[in-house]
Amino acid sequence: ANDQGNRTTPSYVAFTDTERLIGDAAKNQVAMNPTNTVFDAKRLIGRRYDDPVVHSDMKHWPFQVINDGGRPKVEVEYKGDMKSFYAEEVSSMVLTKMKEVAEAYLGKTITNAVITVPAYFNDSQRQATKDAGTIAGLNVLRIINEPTAAAIAYGLDKKVGGERNVLIFDLGGGTFDVSILTIEDGIFEVKSTAGDTHLGGEDFDNRMVNHFVSEFKRKHKKDITDNKRAVRRLRTACER
Repeated sequence: ANDQGNRTTPSYVAFTDTERLIGDAAKNQVAMNPTNTVFDAKRLIGRRYDDPVVHSDMKHWPFQVINDGGRPKVEVEYKGDMKSFYAEEVSSMVLTKMKEVAEAYLGKTITNAVITVPAYFNDSQRQATKDAGTIAGLNVLRIINEPTAAAIAYGLDKKVGGERNVLIFDLGGGTFDVSILTIEDGIFEVKSTAGDTHLGGEDFDNRMVNHFVSEFKRKHKKDITDNKRAVRRLRTACER
């Protein structure tokens, strides 16, 4: 568990006039500070600014994304100044937090890490994720596929001798992935993977937010989409 007693830590980073917040602390203040609270870095990492996926996602993000030589950067106000960060820098902040959580639990310094990524991540996304780990002060031993990690976590490599086929169904916060793995003698091979990079908890929230924005407009003849704090309060209510 992390310092809040939770077994999961939201990948949120917030910038304020006085400090930088990561995880639960960042997510808890998002309604008051939507434009300077960054999430979904995983949907930006390793992508180009002109990627249609990036522009589709930007419609839902309250924070600003700018073009820096073809690479996307998030722009926020931090301690009174405008700052911009690449997605791997934001991810490294979350990884640094997780490093601290693990060190507090184990009571020792951690340097080596294995980081998981969706099976559909391309080389650019994998390298950028590895870079995030390096920025966080980690020696990234390997980048492995999330379905493989799930199979290991459930001990599927230990349960039956001989070759076996396994289907991993993973509905997460931002993605939905189905992968077929073969496991033999402790060796995992991803045979095929399919899914939707925009079907997860975040997307269910987006659908609900859009629905209630339309309802509010219909009932009260008022469009709240220009009011980022109102939209954030609505999103928090939808998340519940």
